[in-house]
Amino acid sequence: MNNIIKTIKIQIIGGKANPTPPIGPILGTTGINIMNFCKEFNLKTKNRYDEIIPTIIHIYSNKTFKFKIKTSPTSSLLLKKMNLKKGSKEPNKDFIGNLSYKDIINIANIKIKDLNCYKIKSAISMIIGTAKSLGINIIYD
Repeated sequence: MNNIIKTIKIQIIGGKANPTPPIGPILGTTGINIMNFCKEFNLKTKNRYDEIIPTIIHIYSNKTFKFKIKTSPTSSLLLKKMNLKKGSKEPNKDFIGNLSYKDIINIANIKIKDLNCYKIKSAISMIIGTAKSLGINIIYD
């Protein structure tokens, strides 16, 4: 059985992995076939094109690899829902927009498998905290 010799955590744009920086230099030092990784990653993420995808790559002693794809960062999901690129410079003073509580619940349902909580209420609280830190006002209907 092969042992894991290295674990790499990296954020890659869905469907756009290629051997140029930053992916190439990071994976090149491990000795794995970078093109094979890029092809597999792009194939698995073709339905999440242009999303930021946190990925955990396990490199084994025989130069093979396995990777796990996680859900997009909460801030990315919130900003995508609002059709914005970045949050507020002064979150508690300058709001960038409003988001409904239903939207927060939808995002919490997407993110709960990657959060360190088991109850949807806890996930919702985390999402609301991130939204407030971005300057997003939550509308409770």
